[in-house]
Amino acid sequence: MFFTNETLTNITVGQQNQLFLEIVFSCIVTTLTCCVFLFINATMLFTLRSKPVFGQTSRYILLYNLLFADTLQMAQSQVMFLLSACRITLLYPICGVLVSLATLLTLISPLTLVAMSLERYVAVCYPLRHAAIITVRNTALAVCVVWTISLLNVLIEVVLMLRVRFQDLLHLQMEYSCNKEKLTLDPISDLYAKAFSYFLFVLAAGAFIFSYIGVTVVAQSASTDKGSAEKARKTLVLHLVQLGLSVSSTIHNPIFVFIYKTVDSVIVVRIRVVIYLCIIILPRCLSSFIYGLRDHTIRPVLMLNLRCQWKCQPFL
Repeated sequence: MFFTNETLTNITVGQQNQLFLEIVFSCIVTTLTCCVFLFINATMLFTLRSKPVFGQTSRYILLYNLLFADTLQMAQSQVMFLLSACRITLLYPICGVLVSLATLLTLISPLTLVAMSLERYVAVCYPLRHAAIITVRNTALAVCVVWTISLLNVLIEVVLMLRVRFQDLLHLQMEYSCNKEKLTLDPISDLYAKAFSYFLFVLAAGAFIFSYIGVTVVAQSASTDKGSAEKARKTLVLHLVQLGLSVSSTIHNPIFVFIYKTVDSVIVVRIRVVIYLCIIILPRCLSSFIYGLRDHTIRPVLMLNLRCQWKCQPFL
């Protein structure tokens, strides 16, 4: 996914040594960054379970689902990164499980963001009916729908994968690092994955634009709480940025192919690390920053938990 055998060929011994040092450095940097973000997300998840109000408010339930998926995806992405950097090959079934997990978690984030944007739309545009529409039960149902759609998508991709005599590869070692492209042996499977990604992006973008226009219109009305509407509008913009980064994480490989053909192998490693941190790791922690700093209910509890975790850490 991140470091391929092609990256390490056609270079001199000196370049190989420099490339090895770059890869070691990139593993250290990405692992430390990932551990910091995992710590923040884990503390945020603990915070969202520390007060009854968080479990009884729809937007916090959706936020917990988003953070849970993002945290798992961050950990899974770092495992894949290290496997690729160390050039560790896997059996096809093991790689298939990891790729399926990545596909599942990658889909949950944008769908949850869509649900959160619609929740903000109802809260601002229909404040009197918000409590009746956005109930805890309906929110739990929305979370179940998100996971069901994601699981069905993974199941369809697995079925398409099995069409190409995948059973013959059950005990075979992969020649290259594990990634989705190496498992997509059927053109129909590749076409389905691309079509579904485009459909998801259009659907999510449409929901965000609809919510943003509705909130903006209400914010300009004289009979509404302009402060609340403006805050909701800014939240939607931040979620749209998250959506863009989340979707871009699924289409970054073509960018890598172009970079590999145009620049030096050592520079390729540096560029890939920067893109990996900015497109794959950072977006998985944005929700903690957005809500941890902007939400007046979460912020004091989160800061207290972070201080407690930091102080207690040397004694663990």
